[in-house]
Amino acid sequence: MSAEKTKRAILLMIFTTFIFASQDALSRHLAEHYDVTLIVMLRYWFFSLFVLTMAARSKGGIRAAAKAHFPKLQIFRGVLLSLEIIVMVIGFVYLGLVEAHAVFACYPLIIAALSGPVLGESVGWRRWCAIAVGFVGILIVLKPSAGVFSPYALISLLAATMFALYGLLTRYVGRKDNAATSFFWTGMSGVVVTTSVGIWAWEPMTLPDYGWMALLCILGATGHYLLIRVYELAEANAVQPFAYFQLVFASTMGVVLFGETIRANVIIGASLIVGAGLFTLWRERRAEGKP
Repeated sequence: MSAEKTKRAILLMIFTTFIFASQDALSRHLAEHYDVTLIVMLRYWFFSLFVLTMAARSKGGIRAAAKAHFPKLQIFRGVLLSLEIIVMVIGFVYLGLVEAHAVFACYPLIIAALSGPVLGESVGWRRWCAIAVGFVGILIVLKPSAGVFSPYALISLLAATMFALYGLLTRYVGRKDNAATSFFWTGMSGVVVTTSVGIWAWEPMTLPDYGWMALLCILGATGHYLLIRVYELAEANAVQPFAYFQLVFASTMGVVLFGETIRANVIIGASLIVGAGLFTLWRERRAEGKP
């Protein structure tokens, strides 16, 4: 893997996190006026078309992409991700982008903690220490001892746990199924689930909001396409640390667009979470024998 390709992949990853942060800001705006399940359903309608297009263009076409060694796990992965997106958007509404993303940033730590029981991987004492530090950071963000703790603060933690489990299952099925197959089932399972719940919340949008919804769909598909390109250029461990830029971009949008504030405890807690997450990624890379 050339250094030039890795550099391009890193820059592309940073741009991709900006796309996803913009998607989150639009999701929050729309979810303040419409049912969350409706928003996510419309996103998945567009996303599923994108998935089918990508599958049709891949080697062997849709039939090859749909052929899975772990069909039940693939379906469960897709269902889990679609429900996670619903939970996360609800978190944007009740917590705002700043605090929702500050807590959600702990998902690499949850992946590290669950990689043993789910994947049978060995997690050393250094990574366990980092995991503990990260969860101290979560407690600092949530402030459960300050007398102002809200159960809504657990929404993003639930979303992070769901996304971590989705990531672990993706790695598990990736032992036999290729990326095209996993991508296919992510879209197909998700569109079935979100349609089954979102169709009951159908209501017409205003003309401007239809425009924002269209932009949201385009951003979602663009972000996923760019992420595919990132992983074609470089290994996941080389670019994954830069995914934390989404926290920076989303927090900035939360302050500028929605008037949110960044409290001192959120800055301290998020710093611990991100620092611990970066350390676990570095230790994982070292464990794989990579510089």
